[in-house]
Amino acid sequence: MVNHGVFTRYAENALSTMATAVCGIPFVIGIAPLASVDEEDRAPANVPFLATSFAEAEKALGFSDNWTDYGISEFMYYHFRLAGVQPVIFLPLTETISSQQFNGDGTATEFTITAKPDTVQKVEVGGTEVTVSSYDKATGKVTLASAPASGTDNVEAFYLSKPSAATVAAAVDKIDLCMAMFGVIPDLIVAPGFSHETTVAAAMAAKAAAVNGMFHAKAIVDIEAASYTAAVTAKNGGTFTETEIVCWPHGKLGDMVFHGSTIEAGRLAQTDVDNEGVPYESPSNKAIFIDSLCDGEGQEIILTLEQANILNAAGICTALNFMGGYKCWGNYTGAYPASTAVEEYFIPVGRMFDWVANTLIKTFWSKLDKPITRRLLDGILDSCNIWLNGLVGRGYLLGGRAEMIADENPVTDLMAGIVRLHLFLTPPSPAQEIDFVLEYDASYVESALS
Repeated sequence: MVNHGVFTRYAENALSTMATAVCGIPFVIGIAPLASVDEEDRAPANVPFLATSFAEAEKALGFSDNWTDYGISEFMYYHFRLAGVQPVIFLPLTETISSQQFNGDGTATEFTITAKPDTVQKVEVGGTEVTVSSYDKATGKVTLASAPASGTDNVEAFYLSKPSAATVAAAVDKIDLCMAMFGVIPDLIVAPGFSHETTVAAAMAAKAAAVNGMFHAKAIVDIEAASYTAAVTAKNGGTFTETEIVCWPHGKLGDMVFHGSTIEAGRLAQTDVDNEGVPYESPSNKAIFIDSLCDGEGQEIILTLEQANILNAAGICTALNFMGGYKCWGNYTGAYPASTAVEEYFIPVGRMFDWVANTLIKTFWSKLDKPITRRLLDGILDSCNIWLNGLVGRGYLLGGRAEMIADENPVTDLMAGIVRLHLFLTPPSPAQEIDFVLEYDASYVESALS
């Protein structure tokens, strides 16, 4: 066909608009009171569920004040109602309610549950719920307000059978479903009530290094200890890496008790929101929503500045009431003090590296399998450098550049379709210590009085 006229066409732009990675998005593993939710609204167990509000999460996952059993309810309350940030991706594990039956004799008020669960949800006598005066989880002994009448198996105690550490550790891999289901890569992995288990913490740390085999995150884990010295001993006796943020102790607001990991995740998300979704600032020395500290048994803990700094020196993030109410306190990841690499031991520096890496993967995934040409390489490098320069101009980086270094790209690798691009970047370090030097200057006496 002969063309006769004026025609136009659009050429592909070599530059790419950066697909900036999200940050401050928690992936929360725990148990939710699913049995209390209507079947048509109930989220399925062992499947990630994204929620953007407390009401949405409560409708699908339920809510309970028993946070010892239901860690997801604890996280929901702090993150949505106190910290006021969203979204959150929850992984509700299977809720298994077990029971043990006893024979009432008309006089006994104490019964011992063999499994020694953390809590007793209820006790029924002849199918009717009765008042529980006390429960001692160390012995499994439950005490009723009055003695049940005589009867065979007429007393039944109900409790939650928690999943094993191995089961929770295996569930961490479910984070890989989030990209396919929601198009979101969570960058914080949390498991309040379980992350103090070494098996679970190790699985969280390993997955944080390679979500979907390539993306980067941080695992926020707890230490269970009765004192700050015991917490330091536990940290020094464990194996923690730069992918972990280690927290101790719990925090309280009134009668509500929150794990340190729950509080830290909320503060990280708040800080990211305050900085336009760029994780360049530390959560340390920023307000949190608690009014006291306690251990896992609810015993009050009071930390001095010196004690909090001892925790920090061991690579533990804590909370401190020193100036202006309780605040997060600590800039170091679990790699400190063993690591000497700034990008490994400082939380905001490491998270900036993670965020940049995740952004690069998302942005240039579309360039995979295109012919390796000068135009392709220049387009990628130019896109990176324009973006990095913008981050420098906004104060999120002190400097940054992207290069293709010849020594890192031998001809044989280029022939095999392998290209290596080198990014240099320097996020600002947190002001860990500010020193003032004061000196008496006698010359001011002479100038003032002469």
